[in-house]
Amino acid sequence: MRLSKLFSQTLREAPAEAEISSHQLLVRAGFIRQLAAGIFSYLPLAKRALTKIENIMRDEMNAIGGQEITMPVVHPAELWQESERWYAIGSEMGRFKDKNNRDMVLAMTHEEVVADLVRRDVHSYRQLPRLIYHIQTKWRDDPRPRAGLIRVREFTMKDSYSLDADWDGLDKQYRAHYQAYFNIFHLCGVEVIAVKSDVGMMGGKLAHEYMYLTPIGEDTLLLCDACGYAANRQIARFQKTAPVSEQPLQLEKVATPETKTIAALADFLQIPQSKTAKAVFMVAKISEGQDTAQKLVFAILRGDMELNETKLANALVANELRPAHDEEIISVGAVPGYASPVGIPGDAVGRSEQTPLPLVVVVDDLIPQSPNLVAGANEDGFHLRNVNYGRDYQAQIVADIAAAQDGDSCPDCGGVLHTQRGVEVGNIFKLGTRFAEPMGCTYTDKDGVERPVIMGSYGIGSGRLLACIAEEHHDEHGLIWPVTVAPYHVHLVALAGKGSDQVQQEAESIYAELEAAGLEVLYDDREESPGVKFNDADLIGLPVRLTVSGRALEQGGVEFKRRDQADKRILPRAEIVQQVKAEIASLMKEIQEKLVEVSFAD
Repeated sequence: MRLSKLFSQTLREAPAEAEISSHQLLVRAGFIRQLAAGIFSYLPLAKRALTKIENIMRDEMNAIGGQEITMPVVHPAELWQESERWYAIGSEMGRFKDKNNRDMVLAMTHEEVVADLVRRDVHSYRQLPRLIYHIQTKWRDDPRPRAGLIRVREFTMKDSYSLDADWDGLDKQYRAHYQAYFNIFHLCGVEVIAVKSDVGMMGGKLAHEYMYLTPIGEDTLLLCDACGYAANRQIARFQKTAPVSEQPLQLEKVATPETKTIAALADFLQIPQSKTAKAVFMVAKISEGQDTAQKLVFAILRGDMELNETKLANALVANELRPAHDEEIISVGAVPGYASPVGIPGDAVGRSEQTPLPLVVVVDDLIPQSPNLVAGANEDGFHLRNVNYGRDYQAQIVADIAAAQDGDSCPDCGGVLHTQRGVEVGNIFKLGTRFAEPMGCTYTDKDGVERPVIMGSYGIGSGRLLACIAEEHHDEHGLIWPVTVAPYHVHLVALAGKGSDQVQQEAESIYAELEAAGLEVLYDDREESPGVKFNDADLIGLPVRLTVSGRALEQGGVEFKRRDQADKRILPRAEIVQQVKAEIASLMKEIQEKLVEVSFAD
C-alpha cells in the first residue's frame, strides 16, 4: 500500500477528550475516528490489525473444534422474553420497534439466538458435543463510554458457544477455552491473568475474566502472591476475623452531635470503627416474573468495611441498584446519617405521608458475630450503644456483602491480598442450563430420556483487545505493533534529496520485490520531508522500517531499523528481501515461543 493513497491521515495532536495513550495514539496514527460517544470508525490500518486479531481467534477456535457461523445483530424480542433477560436488563439494551410495531433487540450477546438454533436443530445425543462461534457487531448502550476503544457502545466480539450432553462435557470445553484464550492473548502480545468473576446477566455456575493489568483499568482485582488466588473485586472473598465474644449489654441511647459519618462517630466516642454498624440504603430493581419491583434495601455491615454492590445485588437477585434518596430513607422512619435497623420495619414504617417502598434488610455475615455495636438511633444527633443482631433486630437476608480490600487476608491461604487495576479483555461462562431450560433446548439421550443441553459462552472484544495492544506496546514516539497483528510488516521510506531519481527507482523496485516475496509493505512515497516521514513511521509503529536514501545507496544498500530498537544498519541491496523475511520470521518465532500450557484455576 502506498501511503499517498491510504485513506488515513496522521495528526500532530490528539483530541482533547483522548486521555489514555492508546486512544491518543490510535487517533493520531490514523487508525480510528470517533463518530459519537462510544462509537468509532476503524480506518484501513485498524481494519487490517483487527482482521489479524480476528484470524488469530479463528485459528484458536478451530483448533479446539469450533465451527464459524454468522448470527443476526437484530433479534425479535420474543427470544429475550423467553429467557426473561428482556425484563432483567435495563436501559443499556437497545430496544426498538420494526415497521409492524414488533419489539426488536440490538444484540448485546447471542445466547438466545444460539438456544433457538439448538432447539431447532439438535435433537439427539449423537449431535453433541458441538462448538460454534462467530465474530459479530454488538450494541450495549453504556451510559459512560470512556478511554477510546476500552469502553464503547458499539463493538465487535468473538463469541463462541459450547453445547454438551452433560456437565463433564462442559468442563472439557470450558478448559479448552481457558487455554485457547491465553494463546490468543499471548499471540497478540498482551499478557493477561485469569480471575474469577461475577456471572452477571449471563447467569450460570462459574465465570472467569481475562485481565490485562494496567493502571488505566476500571476493574479492581484482588490477588494473593502466596497461593495465586485471583478474583475481581465484585466477587472477591476474604477471611473475616471474628470479633472477641462478649455478653450482650443493655441498649443505651447516647448523644452524638454532628457524627453522620463512621469516622466522625468513632472519633467522637473514642472507639474503633469495627465497633460500629454502617448503614447503607439502596433501591433495587428486582424481576418478579415479567414484572419489575422496586425495593428499598437497608444494608448493614461493620463500620470498618465497605459495601460491595455486586455481592449485594447477587444476594437480592437484583437487576439494578442505585443509592436511595433521602426522602426514600425518611419514608420508612429512618434518619439519614443516623439510621438504625432497630425498630425498622414495624412502627417506623408508614410514618411518612408518602407510601414507602417495600423494605428489605440485608446484613453482612459478620454482623451476627459482632456484639455490642454502635448504630444509629433514627434520631438526629443520637446513636444506640450495644446493638446486637438477633436480639434487637432481624434481617431478611444474611450474606457476604463486604468488599475485599488491599491488605485483607486471602480466603484460601490466609496470605495478604493486594489490589491491582485491570481491563477485562475476555470472559468465559459456564451457563449450564440457564438458557436451555426456559427456552426448551433439549436432546434425547441414549435411553430415550429428554434432557436439557448444557451450554457455555465465551467472548473476546476485538476492538478492546486492539486498544490494549496499543496501550502495552508504545513509546513516546508512537505505537510499536507486535508482528502478529501489525497492519503491515514493513514501513518503506523513500527520501528525496541527493540522487532523488535513483532513490525513487530503487524504492519502487524494492517495494515490488518485497510484495512479491509475500511481505506486507506500507510504502511512504509522499513528497514530504525526512522528519515528517520518520515521525509518521514511528507513530504508526510497524515492526520494520527500511529507508531508501542517497546516502544509504552510496553505502551499497538501504537502512534497516526495527521499531522496538534504536540500532540501525545497512542491508546490502541484494540481501534486502532475504534479511527482512528472516527478521519477520524471527519476530514471529519470539511470539510463538510465548505459548505455554496454563494451569486451570477452578
